[in-house]
Amino acid sequence: MTPQSSLISSNFFRDCFKRFLPNSQAVALAIILIVSFVLIFSLSGLLMPVFSSIVLAYLLEGLVGKAESMRLPRLPAVYLVFSGFMACLGFLLFYLMPIVSQQAVELVQHIPLIINQVQNGIMRLPEMYPQFISESKIREMMFAVQRELLTYGQNMLSVSAASVMSLVSAMVYLFLVPLMIFFFLKDKEILVDWLLQFMPRDRHLTVRVWKEVDVQIGNYVRGKFAEVFILWSASYVTFSTMGLNYAMLLAVLMGLSVIIPYVGATLVTFPVLGVAYFQWGLAGDDFMYVVIAYSVIQALDGVVLVPVLFSEAVNLHPIAIIVAILLFGGLWGFWGVFFAIPLATVVKAVLTAWPRIEDNPDHMIY
Repeated sequence: MTPQSSLISSNFFRDCFKRFLPNSQAVALAIILIVSFVLIFSLSGLLMPVFSSIVLAYLLEGLVGKAESMRLPRLPAVYLVFSGFMACLGFLLFYLMPIVSQQAVELVQHIPLIINQVQNGIMRLPEMYPQFISESKIREMMFAVQRELLTYGQNMLSVSAASVMSLVSAMVYLFLVPLMIFFFLKDKEILVDWLLQFMPRDRHLTVRVWKEVDVQIGNYVRGKFAEVFILWSASYVTFSTMGLNYAMLLAVLMGLSVIIPYVGATLVTFPVLGVAYFQWGLAGDDFMYVVIAYSVIQALDGVVLVPVLFSEAVNLHPIAIIVAILLFGGLWGFWGVFFAIPLATVVKAVLTAWPRIEDNPDHMIY
């Protein structure tokens, strides 16, 4: 390599480095992001209760801040918010979960009957459309489906056998997570000051990005919790009034469906309409009433709830939302799916606030 080509290559890499890391604040932000990602990705399996506690404490901190804005001292505000959190957790564990579990077991017990009805309907297809499908093909298809269901049932039994340890871990988490949430809220200033001593001194850009992300994530997550609760309540009242079986289970699925934008609403359609179909069939008007009620709830969610609850949230392109769900869901499972949009907001905030040479030729941020 000639000296001139070596100089050109050196200038090229130096220019790329300055373009991506134009000043010390950008370097500090990059280091913080990389270290945070590595720690969360590598330790999520071991420290998931800690990370979950941090996330929940962060969400509850907004309520503590509102209580403090009403001139309530921090410690009483923490006790008040934490008591409300424990009351909601008790409602979830001792009232909602037993009902949902019972209805889920009843639905599983009725699956053979549902499969039998589907099989009888499918076996009539060769008589109705002999030119399109034969009885031998139908039998082959049904045999393949039964084989797959048998394999799935065996897998479920193995999962159930291994779920004893998971149950023990869940009981431990139910004790540790609320305890850590309380101390995260109570000793927030002490913990934040301890953490800041490990941060770079030149972190003005990091603070600016965090302020923007804090507002967006707070608005989004608190709005999403409100949307889940409202949709669950409206669905349960509607389904139970109409006499639909498994009303609580379907209402919970309706509420949780909003966690995954676009995809969740599509997936929850099948169990709701499927239960209505096998309960009443297509002959009467009850099935159509369920379809209309379900459509109205979904329409009100998209037209009324979403604009009201997320009016201050950052608008992301649907492609960006889907990519974020696939990426972060693959990395961190349920929590990755739930926080896919906030994490995408973090990425967008970083890209928006990242210093550019064209806008800042002196490579300094004030």
